[in-house]
Amino acid sequence: MASTQEMRDLSLCLQIIRSPNENLQSISFYNSSFHTSSFEKTELSLRINISTDSAADTQFFSLFIHELALHKDKHTDLTSLLFHGIEWDTEKMAILCTLLQGKSSIKQLEFQKNMFASRCLSELSDEIGRSSLIKAIAFSDSKIGSTGAVLLASALSKNNNSQVEELQIWEDSIGSKGAEELAAMIEVNHSLRLLTILDKNSIAAAPLISTVLASNRRLEVHIWGGDTLSIKFIPEAGTLRISGMNSLSGLQRIVCSLGWNTTVVTLDITGVRLRSRWARDFRVVLECNRTLKDVNLSRSSLGNRSAVYIAAGLFKNSCLEKLKLDGNRFGGVGLEHLLCPLSRFSPLQHETGNTTLQSLAFGGEKSNIGKNGGVLAILRLLETNQTLIHLVISQDKSLRPNDFVRIFRSLERNTTLQRLSLRSCRGVQGEVVLQAIMDTLMVNPWIEEIDLSDTPLQDSGKAAPVYEKLGLNSSPVQENELLANFPQAMPTFCRILMCGQQHSGKNTLCSSIYYSMSATNFLYMDQLRSLIDPIKQIAKTSEIKITKLQDNGTKISIWNLSGKIENLALYNLLFPQHGNQNKFFLLVSSFTRSPADKYPKSSEEIEEELLHWLKSICSSNSKRSDQTKSILPHVVIVLTHTDMISQQPEGLHPIASVIQNLREEFKSYIEIYPTVFTVDARSSASVSRLARHLRKTAKTVLERDHLIYQVCNDLVNLLYEWRSRNSNKPVMKWNEYCELCQIKIPALRIRSRLDNMEKVNNQRREVAKSLHQLGEIIFFEDLGFLVLDCEWFCSDVLDQIMNLASKLNTAERRLRDGFISRKEMEKIIKERLQRPNQITISTLELGGSSKVVSHCLEANDLINVMLKLELGYEKEPGDPMTLLLVPAILDKGATDNQSWDMMPSSECVYVGRHLECEEARHVCFTTDFFPRLQVHLHNKLMRSVSQQGLAYRLEKNLIYVIINGIHVRIEVGGQPHHYVDILACSTKNITDIIRLFHQIIIPSIQSLCSPNISFSENIIRPDCIRCLIPHRFRKTQHVPLKYIKDIILSLPADGMYDCQYTWTSVEDHNRVLILNSVSDFTRDLLSDDEFRDVLHVRYNDLHHLAVELATPMTPLENGESSNFVTTDAANSTQETVEPSISGIAKGVETVLQRLKLIEQEIKDLKQEIQGLRFYEHRLLIELHRKVDYVVNYNTQLEERKVPHMFYFVQLYPSNRRLVTRLLPGMTTLRLHMLCEFRREMHVVEDQVGCELIQVDNNAIRCLLPYMNHFMKLLTFALKIGAHFIGGMGHMIPDLSKEVVRLLDSSLMYGTATAATAGALGAAAMLGRGSNRSRGNSSGIEHDVRTARQWIIDFLKGQGVTTGIQIAERFGLWRVRYCDDGHVAWVCRRHLNMRRNEVIEMPL
Repeated sequence: MASTQEMRDLSLCLQIIRSPNENLQSISFYNSSFHTSSFEKTELSLRINISTDSAADTQFFSLFIHELALHKDKHTDLTSLLFHGIEWDTEKMAILCTLLQGKSSIKQLEFQKNMFASRCLSELSDEIGRSSLIKAIAFSDSKIGSTGAVLLASALSKNNNSQVEELQIWEDSIGSKGAEELAAMIEVNHSLRLLTILDKNSIAAAPLISTVLASNRRLEVHIWGGDTLSIKFIPEAGTLRISGMNSLSGLQRIVCSLGWNTTVVTLDITGVRLRSRWARDFRVVLECNRTLKDVNLSRSSLGNRSAVYIAAGLFKNSCLEKLKLDGNRFGGVGLEHLLCPLSRFSPLQHETGNTTLQSLAFGGEKSNIGKNGGVLAILRLLETNQTLIHLVISQDKSLRPNDFVRIFRSLERNTTLQRLSLRSCRGVQGEVVLQAIMDTLMVNPWIEEIDLSDTPLQDSGKAAPVYEKLGLNSSPVQENELLANFPQAMPTFCRILMCGQQHSGKNTLCSSIYYSMSATNFLYMDQLRSLIDPIKQIAKTSEIKITKLQDNGTKISIWNLSGKIENLALYNLLFPQHGNQNKFFLLVSSFTRSPADKYPKSSEEIEEELLHWLKSICSSNSKRSDQTKSILPHVVIVLTHTDMISQQPEGLHPIASVIQNLREEFKSYIEIYPTVFTVDARSSASVSRLARHLRKTAKTVLERDHLIYQVCNDLVNLLYEWRSRNSNKPVMKWNEYCELCQIKIPALRIRSRLDNMEKVNNQRREVAKSLHQLGEIIFFEDLGFLVLDCEWFCSDVLDQIMNLASKLNTAERRLRDGFISRKEMEKIIKERLQRPNQITISTLELGGSSKVVSHCLEANDLINVMLKLELGYEKEPGDPMTLLLVPAILDKGATDNQSWDMMPSSECVYVGRHLECEEARHVCFTTDFFPRLQVHLHNKLMRSVSQQGLAYRLEKNLIYVIINGIHVRIEVGGQPHHYVDILACSTKNITDIIRLFHQIIIPSIQSLCSPNISFSENIIRPDCIRCLIPHRFRKTQHVPLKYIKDIILSLPADGMYDCQYTWTSVEDHNRVLILNSVSDFTRDLLSDDEFRDVLHVRYNDLHHLAVELATPMTPLENGESSNFVTTDAANSTQETVEPSISGIAKGVETVLQRLKLIEQEIKDLKQEIQGLRFYEHRLLIELHRKVDYVVNYNTQLEERKVPHMFYFVQLYPSNRRLVTRLLPGMTTLRLHMLCEFRREMHVVEDQVGCELIQVDNNAIRCLLPYMNHFMKLLTFALKIGAHFIGGMGHMIPDLSKEVVRLLDSSLMYGTATAATAGALGAAAMLGRGSNRSRGNSSGIEHDVRTARQWIIDFLKGQGVTTGIQIAERFGLWRVRYCDDGHVAWVCRRHLNMRRNEVIEMPL
């Protein structure tokens, strides 16, 4: 029996339902035997728990439903009913149907674990079909089965008022019949928006989703099979994901429904096992579907047949952009077909079969794409495809390192691929692959990302240079989190940097451009210009001038650099990280030498002026020109003063030719506009065409640049307005900037005290940095102010500091030695800031800026700016009375009396490196490079606490520094400056000195140079350093470091220490001898680290040769007896000797220990050389063993009736060349035979040979295997032969006269290489090792027999059928060796010389 309290609760709940004042929105009914009857009420919901233990309590449920149906007009807010554990009979269902009829407000019904009688479910379905208010229905674990699904489908498919939008059936099995009926309902019901089915198996998935797709219904579908989500379709995003389905017929039904579908954009079937029949149907989808853009078929067990079907569909597809096929089973054959529609096979083929695919992924642990043409297909794709942007090769184990080298070599000519992923590829390893990647990045500017995650190259820590080259870290670069939610937009401001020679009319041209682009606002501009121009000509200076104008919402600022290279250097000093965003150059030159000269300049003079400025633009570019396509500086060339020359004697053709040549020469560095503008700067009509082009170019530059944050555009407008209201304040303090952001920019506003103020301030700081990088302002974060008037700051502040030397006479500068007191510097700056404005005519120009400034900056602030920009340094940092060194006031110094600040002795070591710009024709050092280097190196050395006995002295073009007892001179030279000489003198060894160069000095030089500048390191003659020979006599006294290393590398192990380099003599202009011609040992020119690099390269080459020859590994190769002992003398502590007997004894002991270390190091190096000799000898023995194996193998081939070692030569009018590749249709070939005497194979002199008129397909089929094996190892032998020049001299070198000469490599590799090539060529025919030869004996025998049969047939066609005729044509006789009975064809010389070893056989 129910307790009295429970009865009271239910009665009270009944009163709540009857009350009209309750605004209930949801009511839940729970039948449970585990709870007593009760209710829980919140403001908008009511939960009623009814105990099934009491019959009286169960009667309350019917009473509740009845009361709701009776008073449904009082519960207008009630929208949701939930029934849990209810057993429905006819009476209860009738009451519920009454509740749902009429003016009911119920929109959502949910049944959890309910039990329905046979008639109840039918009545409920009918009522749902008649209701126009019910929007959502959910059945969870209510066992409605296929019968319930059929009834619901029937009710929702009738032509009635049903408006159900959501249908959910959870924890039930509707069966195939129920799924088919629901699918039929979906075809006619257009109100359903969400369908969720959780079935015990996935049999219901295919009918439902295929119907949705085939009828193009925008219905969100979620179908669960068991515990996994089988189908998920989101129509708003156009994504369809299928997983966990095993029914092949169901998958085929789904894919067939995609043929004419227009709602699916992304198809993801990752991890589902697919068959070739599915791929056959998917081919039709690719051909017919016009909206599918992204397909993911990863880990789907697709084989070669499936890849063929997909490839066939790609031929006709015109919309797919992304295809992922990684983790499948297809190999090289399938990949070759797959890449066929993406590649071109002939120069006559204008485009590939598919022109829309931009991203492709393939590979996998089970794939074998490295064989059967897979590598060639990838190479063809990279060389010919012009649409692919992203390529992924993942988890591959079949591609070898050599394959990846070929892939990166093909990428050197690819101009479209931007991202390459080689994740988990086992073949990405070794120095060869790393070097191939770096070489590709040097010449390919379009690759933005290379993913080497989980590759052996990255696991070994060698991938860092790749990411550094790409401008990335080992992890992807994350977007600025502070501004991540800010909207982005195209920039609305652009800069034009006007540069060129002086007196070329840049000021007048700038004014004319301004008035031409603002003509609508000035009706009398010609009259106004006639008044302004004469005054401006008088007031003309060499300072930077900025003219600002607006054009259809775009703000354009013209920076007139006034013909000074220094101003361009100053501009890049202020904006070092802006790249080439939103700016381009206007390069101005004049037809005349001066405004008063009416004779035109020659084309050579114009070329020299343009070349001078183009080199400066390249050198000042802050990013490499090979990183992205959009960073090349854009340059427009303008020639002025066309009105001052009456007639060109030769026309403009020579000048046009000069500019076209410069355009071709600088195309990798600068984008020069092909049209050259010739204008009269004073004529509106002449300038108008140029103005229209500048307006169009500004728009193009902004469109091609990266998007910026919209808040930057907004802030630029606000700063313009603030500057116009505060014309006398060129600088904005940080608090004023924060106040402006708080008032005017909602995104940068602090809204309450609870806001994260630090985050908002950081966002403001990031926006200011962005504007600085874009060149609109100059932001000094540490000093706390923003410079808004860049013209004032450049001209009145920094220009005065950089030209401080003009204020001091020569005697003062020499006395000061570059130093000036801080107080005097403050006085000079204050005088400049307080200087009255001398030109007021600028107020007539709306593009100009006012020069009347207030005292908003202290002189101390500007000194701090100077120190931050490294325009000077403090002698004693932190001392307010310290002296400031400003390189601008340095005197040139007495360069004629150069000397070292140390006493010369026989123990002194003289070392020098000459760093020269590799592209001196295109780049040079900027004018501010060496002064900034003087300051930068000083600051770097002062921060290093480990430097002992540091001394630092400067002259105009000299840095003299003493570090740890090493005297170093750094000199800059060239006109313009394009090289730096680093000279050193010390009693320490050369290794310590070179380490100092590479650890401190050279990195400092590279950090201040443009990334476009790359250096070649050269060794300077030691005698030039000892005598400090001037620059002009040192031009021929340096040799490239790489050249010296290559010389040592080309020598045998015995000759490494004996190699010498001969220096030429040095004479002055009067032919007076300065230095004699002498020779230095190359080993003495290199440090121990550099020499060890050469040894490591030698060991690597020998190791690769051992692998090719299948030589057994030895402890030497494993590094057990070749350990390099390196001693770092620079880091060793220097002990001082005490003036006592014990101190002297300790000093002697220290010297003896050091001598022992040096002796041990010499022994180690000698041991390494001995190891090289032993290694070379072993490899030579292995090579001879291979040749002997070839001879033994040939005894099986029917007594050798014809020679087998042959090669082809192609005839030219003046010479002959070895044929390394046979192609159909080749003509004028001649067949030659080699002398096959064992271990002495060679070319036969004066051999007639047989002429081959034309190569046909039969010859290709028979000879191609032989040619492939022979020529592959022939090329390899030429590389290895450089290490055997002295070790293989006893072999007959006659092959060098033919093979090496024909390959044009004799100068580099020598004669021994040729003999090696012949021997390895023979070994190549039959394999590289005995084990491998046994495994492939059948294939080898077939290849040799096929080639031999072709030779026999060919010789018969030439009339050569007997041994006598072979001897006449080829000079070869058949012999048998006396010791083993083997047969060979040898020349007459061997036949006579080795008569006792062979027996001549009948011909």
